[in-house]
Amino acid sequence: MQNFWKQAQGFRAQRQGLSRHLAASLLSVALISSFADQASAQGSASAPSAVEASIKQALEAWLKGKYKVDAVARSPIAGLYEVRLGTDLIYVDEKAAYAFIEGQLIDLKNNRNITRERTEELSAIQFKDLPLQLAFKQVQGSGRRVMAVFEDPNCGYCRKLRADLASLKDITIYTFVLPLLSPDSEVKSRNALCAGDKVKAWNDLMLSGKAPPTASPSCDAPIAKLKDLGRSLGVTGTPTIFFPNGKRLTGYAPMAQFEKMLDENNKI
Repeated sequence: MQNFWKQAQGFRAQRQGLSRHLAASLLSVALISSFADQASAQGSASAPSAVEASIKQALEAWLKGKYKVDAVARSPIAGLYEVRLGTDLIYVDEKAAYAFIEGQLIDLKNNRNITRERTEELSAIQFKDLPLQLAFKQVQGSGRRVMAVFEDPNCGYCRKLRADLASLKDITIYTFVLPLLSPDSEVKSRNALCAGDKVKAWNDLMLSGKAPPTASPSCDAPIAKLKDLGRSLGVTGTPTIFFPNGKRLTGYAPMAQFEKMLDENNKI
């Protein structure tokens, strides 16, 4: 359960383009419809107290002693029950098959975040349509594994990711510079984009803090095009990574987890 809370909180933070209240409203509407249909189909085969006891028993078995179920009660929505775990609240259906945790719909039987999976489907892109001419291309080893990443020069997690990527073999990295975070992000980005060796200039900046030379006033860096691209793809934070199968990862992931995703999402 603790892992689900961490995953749900992280996922919610990633979805910056969708307001918290709107997300909650949309999911609530879907749940009302789903559980209302379920309730009408199943009827009232058991008394509420028996249902609540059954939910408590099922959740305690699933939680395996990690959390105590303090109370189960009906919610205002037919077929949906409130479960109190200390000061935390979750909502489950009457069979304790699904839970609503931190705004995410979780399949408890199969340990799946349904909201995350569906959102990933909806936010997928056509990798082949990315304007790679706007990116820095860096090939390590055979370059057989491919990814594209949006980075801001003042992004701490981008620096951490870039340090991790430097240790990987057989990877091609397309870096799109996207100044979002600080007033001087655009200046740093322009200087890197106008450098003679863009890859070296960017790596020096991100890995060593060495600023690239000041760009010539005549250099036409594609800052506006990069910002437009970021907006069109819904990139609202950095790092944001895209894989060849169209899936995205927003934010930093530990290297072991990231490399697993890199391998899985290069199978197309």
